[in-house]
Amino acid sequence: MFPAQSRAARGLLDWTQGKLAEVSGVSPGAIRNFESGLTTPIRANLDRLQATFEAAGVEFLDPNGGGPGVRIRDWPPEDSDG
Repeated sequence: MFPAQSRAARGLLDWTQGKLAEVSGVSPGAIRNFESGLTTPIRANLDRLQATFEAAGVEFLDPNGGGPGVRIRDWPPEDSDG
């Protein structure tokens, strides 16, 4: 997972860094530093962040020539009007 994917995933879920920290158990500082490109979290925290996003319905897309990305699984949600 890349920092931009974390920021994009939070955007799709409408989560703040604080919400991600609360749900994942990763410290807000570690998330802030990761998303700003200052540091790379330890593997356990990176795995925890990705697993948290995936549990919330985010899919991580391989770079495959177009760059890494994210999307919401099963979009639009079944209870959506649009």
